[in-house]
Amino acid sequence: MANLEDVSNEDLFAEFLRRMKCATKGEKRIILIGPPGCGKGTQSPFIKEEYCLCHLATGDMLREAVAKQTKLGLEAKQAMEAGQLVSDDLVVGIINDALKRPACAKGFVLDGFPRTVVQAEKLSAMLAKHGQEINNVFNFDIPDSVLEERITGRWVHLASGRSYHSKFAPPKVAGIDDITGEPLVQRKDDNAQVLRSRLDAFHTQTVPVIEYYTEKHKVTTLEANAPTSEVSRQIERALGF
Repeated sequence: MANLEDVSNEDLFAEFLRRMKCATKGEKRIILIGPPGCGKGTQSPFIKEEYCLCHLATGDMLREAVAKQTKLGLEAKQAMEAGQLVSDDLVVGIINDALKRPACAKGFVLDGFPRTVVQAEKLSAMLAKHGQEINNVFNFDIPDSVLEERITGRWVHLASGRSYHSKFAPPKVAGIDDITGEPLVQRKDDNAQVLRSRLDAFHTQTVPVIEYYTEKHKVTTLEANAPTSEVSRQIERALGF
């Protein structure tokens, strides 16, 4: 934890204003579902900031838990080193731990999980133990044919999850994050061959998750091929703002 004496007055005041704004916000627990390249990574920071939520990206959370050598992180590391998939229960446990953070007091936006109906059921069971439930599920609907150009031009700031695109949403300076000035990277799996495999998995495993939440009247389908600002407006309308 940072020593408050070393934090500038400007940063302290900005955080004070942020917390004042957040005090008026209602709780929201949001899931983003869509194929790779659909725009989840672009919209999640907007949702996080606008509604004072924490952003839970399960891949990043697993890597962080392993790096910090938490109990669940060590279990995940053991599974990965043995060439096994990290269990659904372990991922839900890491999400459960994350929800204890003050940043998650108003809720969360969850990206990358659940990917199967079994995972969705386990997530619902965990939240029910806290008297909570998912409020909104956003289905990023976009034709497969559009995604290859999106994927191959995507660049990300790993620390924050901010996502850019060399054509559709370029950073102010090529290869540099707008906020921190740190370098952007292109993930190794952001290529056409991997995309086809991931799309097959999405249609087979994750489309039933949309059906699962549709039955619970949680789903709003977004026209994800629209301009970024219009997708944001669709989200705002669905959340009643």
